[in-house]
Amino acid sequence: METPDAFRPLDRETKASERPGDHKDELRLWLRLLTCSTMIEREIRRRLREEFRTTLPRFDLMAQLEKSATGMTVGEVSQRLMVSNGNVTTVVAGLVEEGLVDKRPAPHDRRVQVLSLTASGRRQFRIMAERHEEWIADLFAGLGGADLPALMRLLGTTKQSIQGAIRRAGAEAEEA
Repeated sequence: METPDAFRPLDRETKASERPGDHKDELRLWLRLLTCSTMIEREIRRRLREEFRTTLPRFDLMAQLEKSATGMTVGEVSQRLMVSNGNVTTVVAGLVEEGLVDKRPAPHDRRVQVLSLTASGRRQFRIMAERHEEWIADLFAGLGGADLPALMRLLGTTKQSIQGAIRRAGAEAEEA
């Protein structure tokens, strides 16, 4: 059964479309990208919670560790996830308690902790990663055969545009 419009949550793009004259195309594009990203993330969080009783931060942390055969320090994981060491430490504590992550002192500095997935953690992550890939494919299933490559190309161009604008802003800030 379709949800009546009155009961659908308003997203940023929908709110902006109520007054289209107030917003330029670039702003509406930004809001559409943000809305899509938010919708995807919300749905992935829901599916991880319902199917695996886990969270996106736990999944993301395990994904980073899965890439490393020798393990990673808390600092390395926090840099890759772009979160604080404290956030990583909190997530790691639960994963260690469940036997999914191993934590050991680094050989070069015993104050530094090296994290790695346990055998059980690797098995569980692979199952979750496989489902995650299926979920993403499902969310993009409505795109036609030529749509996906075209969207990838356009988003690549968008990324280059953004990077250029950031470089220009940085150069202007240095000159000031």
